[in-house]
Amino acid sequence: MGDHPVVNKIQRTGFPNMVAQPEHTGIDYFGTEILEGDDIVEYDGEIILRDNLERYLTEVMEFEFKTA
Repeated sequence: MGDHPVVNKIQRTGFPNMVAQPEHTGIDYFGTEILEGDDIVEYDGEIILRDNLERYLTEVMEFEFKTA
């Protein structure tokens, strides 16, 4: 009995590239990988991912976020 057709194809051609990987463009202040298309903020020579901006403001700039 033969293997499943998908198994046969993988054996012949190898595993397909499942997802095209976005281009790596560097790392931000916290060491988080920056990928092509990511939103970034530049401040005083530092690059911060937009997703890490509140963390940067809190941990580095010592901002305090409060509710009015």
